[in-house]
Amino acid sequence: DRLFVLEQPGKIMVFENDYSVSNAQTFLDIRNIVDQGGGYTEEGLLGIAFHPDYANNGYFYVNYSDLNGDNQISRFSVSTADPDIADPTSELPLLDITQTFSNHNGGCLAFGPDGYFYISSGDGGEQGDPNNLAQNTELLLGKILRIDVDNPSGGNNYGIPADNPFAGDPSNAQEIWAYGLRNPWKIS
Repeated sequence: DRLFVLEQPGKIMVFENDYSVSNAQTFLDIRNIVDQGGGYTEEGLLGIAFHPDYANNGYFYVNYSDLNGDNQISRFSVSTADPDIADPTSELPLLDITQTFSNHNGGCLAFGPDGYFYISSGDGGEQGDPNNLAQNTELLLGKILRIDVDNPSGGNNYGIPADNPFAGDPSNAQEIWAYGLRNPWKIS
């Protein structure tokens, strides 16, 4: 019944799914912690996904460029008093992905039919991936990541699905589901 629209500078707007009225209101405003960059940029508020059980737990996840230009994947909660307003103080950080350049940040978030949380991460930018980051399985850049947000473990705010390719192998980033990607800014 509602539509949620991300604005790159760091706002999420919500409005009734009714084109005959103008009823948008701010759902979440985190512009104070989002780096949008300047001019042509691939930074800012990049993605949102609602937990499959959002109706009961009120959790949603965002991917944004933090003030250092790194990608931050965090969970927020909707306000208990108003379903059209999120609680900006409810941020629970999941992953902080250090970026090497300001472009190729990926940004898409999705829950798969397996219930796991998928995160697209670009290769960190610059022409031709000069540092070969997408092929480096020790890093989270240039990957599709898959984590379990419902079963945290290992001191993280998430768990590693047992069938991830590098699960149980501490010499690789165990969050990796697929690697060698340039800039997967949209996934489905």
